[in-house]
Amino acid sequence: MNDRTPFWELPLTALDGGQWEALCDGCGRCCIHKLEDEDTGLLYPTNVACKLLDRRAGQCRDYKNRKKLVSDCVKLDRKNLSSLDWLPDSCAYKLRAAGKPLPEWHYLISGSRETVHEAGQSTRGWTVSEEDAGELEFHVVERPL
Repeated sequence: MNDRTPFWELPLTALDGGQWEALCDGCGRCCIHKLEDEDTGLLYPTNVACKLLDRRAGQCRDYKNRKKLVSDCVKLDRKNLSSLDWLPDSCAYKLRAAGKPLPEWHYLISGSRETVHEAGQSTRGWTVSEEDAGELEFHVVERPL
């Protein structure tokens, strides 16, 4: 790789903090509640989003303080990436960890934060806030994680 290699094509270990954060595609799917079948361990996505998720933008409304405000919010980092089976297959972190390229709809490729939504990869238009949802069991959806 040369000096002109875009940072999103570099190995994750080569990224600085800002580059790491910039990999997020803004889909918001990691902020969707999932239910786990106790017998099989299978995860089932719901249409219920974390109360901090801006469901139109696909971004956390209080990213800096999210761990204080949401006790089970997991900080995504290079150390725990492989253990997070609830990340969507399209997640830029997951793709890059596997040496795969970013999808065409990723804003770093397309140049627009809207393409993730246009491609149907985000939480926009099909989620409800956990503050309004009620029981999660009634919100399981037929969507890929």
